[in-house]
Amino acid sequence: MTREMDRSQDRARPAAARGGDRIRVAVCANPDVAAEKAAAFIAAQVAPAVSARGRFLLAVSGGRTPWQMLRALARAPLPWDRIHLFQVDERVAPAGDPDRNATHLRACFEGTALGSDHIHAMPVEDADLDGAARRYAATLQELAGTPATLDLVHLGLGPDGHTASLVPNDPVLAVTDRDVALTGVYHERRRMTLTYPILNRARMILWLATGSDKAEVLPRLRDGDPSIPGGRIRRSGALIIADQAAAARLAASETSEVQS
Repeated sequence: MTREMDRSQDRARPAAARGGDRIRVAVCANPDVAAEKAAAFIAAQVAPAVSARGRFLLAVSGGRTPWQMLRALARAPLPWDRIHLFQVDERVAPAGDPDRNATHLRACFEGTALGSDHIHAMPVEDADLDGAARRYAATLQELAGTPATLDLVHLGLGPDGHTASLVPNDPVLAVTDRDVALTGVYHERRRMTLTYPILNRARMILWLATGSDKAEVLPRLRDGDPSIPGGRIRRSGALIIADQAAAARLAASETSEVQS
């Protein structure tokens, strides 16, 4: 592990152990570097989880930089038979649709040692979406216990402060009795999403934020502003990896440079 990733792991410790309640932000030169650093950070969490619990359970979000992150992760020499991937959220669309995160997720690991049965896609093509959400929650419980506790959740950040498919003003924000739920229409699609309870139970949360359109909202996420959906995610055990464009509104003294 590099010295930079040692520092990143230290930043991911609970806030109480660090003496503050802001999420630490590691700033990279550009999205490519951020994706590589995020992949290295995830890879470093695998061995401790496998040693402690026999497996590593990861939930991932979609997006261009996250796909770069996952392609980098796929190249890592990891115990892939002990790793299970879940989705944080998914658009309601047919199997194989390019709008589906699962389509890109599978492509990232095509030809690797990760078995297709270890990629747990949200069943959004089912006619009974409520039943599908319940089945996905049951799958999570089978592998992650009751209540389901994931080892690491990767989250993205929208310019409006949304994360997963927890978008402003959607009734799903108020769901506290289910780990998986359906949203209303957002950008012409309904979504299936993990909810706050399971996201906030995760042992570790990794935010990956790149691009200038995130600059306005990133300080609010870092500070836990509850008026944005992302601000309601637990800050302890969390790390933000951002590029310089996304971190433009943060003072240099409030970030840790991990450029390469």
